Amino acid sequence: MIASERMTVHGIDLEVLRGGDGDPIVLQHGFGSLTPASRFVSQLADRGTVIAPSCPGFGDSPRPKDFDTIYDLVHLQRAVLDAIPGERITLVGLSFGGWLAAEVAAQGHPRLGRLVLVDPVGIKISGPETADILDIFNRSPSEVRRAEWHDPDRFAPDFDAMEDAEIVRHARDRDALCLYAWHPYMYNPRLKRWLGRIAVPTLVAWGESDGIVSPDYGRAFAGLIPGSRFETIAGAGHHPDIERPDELAASIARFLSQR
Repeated sequence: MIASERMTVHGIDLEVLRGGDGDPIVLQHGFGSLTPASRFVSQLADRGTVIAPSCPGFGDSPRPKDFDTIYDLVHLQRAVLDAIPGERITLVGLSFGGWLAAEVAAQGHPRLGRLVLVDPVGIKISGPETADILDIFNRSPSEVRRAEWHDPDRFAPDFDAMEDAEIVRHARDRDALCLYAWHPYMYNPRLKRWLGRIAVPTLVAWGESDGIVSPDYGRAFAGLIPGSRFETIAGAGHHPDIERPDELAASIARFLSQR
């Protein structure tokens, strides 16, 4: 069972999902915060103790007034790892959370044992005139919808069917994402240089139909991490955790079982 709890880290109040038993798996959400209804979170909790915090400003985590940069989020993520018991932690990052997880891993952490990046953003691989990452804030909603999902009619949010609280949560998530990732858009110009410092076993998983960041971007990302393993998830766009949760969880389970 996945429960929603509160956690205070370095004086910052966080909404946290928690469930499962065993070695800790810290899960960092993507464009939107996670809820207990997430099938992927439940699947991952079969492999260990999942701790999934909502970043300040996302979900039900308040944002301190002076907390507004990727730098803040990366240091908070490191503080979360410090606060979690267990000798070896697996860090899983989805999309935007994959960027944060890669930043943490590049800096190094004494208890980080394995890293899983799922369709991460965070780096620039092409020249200044080429957009590597679709601008979800400035493109038309219909274009973003087609790019984001393999099967948008089935999986894209239906705002007309949402309860008011769900719409408010979605709006808070998008506002926070814009605050942290607007400029430069969805990447750190310095991260690409330091991905080679990641020294833990790493899985990079990618939705085959991702139109936000293409699988070629994913292969380039994985190629910068020594010894990383790259896999694609069929029938998924930018959010395999939503469109193919069972397949993604199984891929992660295989990765965690390897010596």
